[in-house]
Amino acid sequence: METSDITNSQLTSPIKGKTLPKINLLTMFRLGLFQMGLGILAVLTLGVLNRVMIAELAIPATITAGVLAMAQFVAPVRVWFGQLSDAKPVWGHHRTGYVWIGAALFAVILSLAVQIIWQLGDLMQGTESWIWTTPILGWTALAALVFALYGLAISLSATSFFALLVDISDEDNRGQLVGIVWSMMTVGIAVGGITSKVLLQRLENIEASIEVLRSSISGLFLVVPIIVFGLAFLATLGIEKKYSRYSSRSTLVNREDTITLGAALKILTASRQTGLFFAFLLVMSISLFMQEAVLEPYGGEVFRMSIPQTSLLNSFWGIGMLMSLSATGFFIIPRLGKRRTTALGCLLVSLSLILIIVSGFTGDVKLFQALLVLFGLSAGIATTGALSLMLDLTAAETAGTFIGAWGLAQAMARGTAVVFGGVVLDVGEKYLFAQPTMAYNLVFGLQALGMIMAISLLGRVNVQEFRDNAKSAIATIMERDLD
Repeated sequence: METSDITNSQLTSPIKGKTLPKINLLTMFRLGLFQMGLGILAVLTLGVLNRVMIAELAIPATITAGVLAMAQFVAPVRVWFGQLSDAKPVWGHHRTGYVWIGAALFAVILSLAVQIIWQLGDLMQGTESWIWTTPILGWTALAALVFALYGLAISLSATSFFALLVDISDEDNRGQLVGIVWSMMTVGIAVGGITSKVLLQRLENIEASIEVLRSSISGLFLVVPIIVFGLAFLATLGIEKKYSRYSSRSTLVNREDTITLGAALKILTASRQTGLFFAFLLVMSISLFMQEAVLEPYGGEVFRMSIPQTSLLNSFWGIGMLMSLSATGFFIIPRLGKRRTTALGCLLVSLSLILIIVSGFTGDVKLFQALLVLFGLSAGIATTGALSLMLDLTAAETAGTFIGAWGLAQAMARGTAVVFGGVVLDVGEKYLFAQPTMAYNLVFGLQALGMIMAISLLGRVNVQEFRDNAKSAIATIMERDLD
């Protein structure tokens, strides 16, 4: 109770005698434009580019997944980026400047990345199998490096943005903010899928030439990143100056030079609950995202869908997720609680994956699409519950550092999931099964088992224990500095 009372006082403390305004619904939707942009980018990289690399350029799924996953494997830097935004303002603000710098960088880097992929694809033309020649090795390494830089830019921008959400929200409106902002990400996934289908209309013929393919994809990866940067700028312009409660909540705000990375990490690791929740996020996220590297190829190989058709697959589960995100925050969590809601979502995700396996044997495209909507509904429930727990496990003094740590867990899991999905698919096709359907089903089956493991870990998470330990660690650091 004592910790809760301190948290509440921090959330409502005025600055210089003036009470800060609360964010309204319109502002929440404007903030959601940033997440909408990230959703669009997810479709470009894991919904369009991975399909082109695997199915059209004949780059092995393991290589494709490994290159794309480099954007996630640089995630450890998120903790440093978060601590940096806690301690070092840019242009007078702790979060906004970092959001804009990162957004500008990822827009430029992604446009460059697709040109490197074409060079790698050119080397594969006329060959029947992947052979590690010096040119192929060089271009593969360069592609991996560029996607690592892309991941750094995303990490800088996204970590600062999520910390901003903690700074500007109060306990009584944070659930609404989470529901709306993450709903906008699924809107972005749906918009990205629809936009890709429209802009790639020339590829509706599955036998389109490589020249037409290259022209269409290059145009898509030039225009869309610029639009996403514009969304990031519009989403955050003026928000921090008007709404941020950071200086009223942090007991260390007037001594920012003492919030070193080492001190922040001591607070972060003060509770064993940090490790437990980190492990839960890893297992849940891996189990949720293994399908990202194989979903579009699955639609192409098993259901014989064209590129524009498979680019819409993300829209189906995105629509399902959109329907459940806000509904979960407003209706399910108040009735079941955050932990039970998260467990329910994980269980439903596992069930939906088993049904997707069944759909592969029927070849029924409509059934497959309907089950993707169910998968999205289930993922929305699990995600909203987990995000609500994540915000509870955040100390005001080092909000950026904690957000960086949780982002690290999710990014590591997502990167691992993309690679693991590709490796499992390759192993299944080459060594275990004669039919591609069974290889894809192996991926989905492992996801379903992983969700059950996540539920087991979730049962050991205790928010109150975390808060008590974090409070004690902050007090110890302050006493040390006074001494």
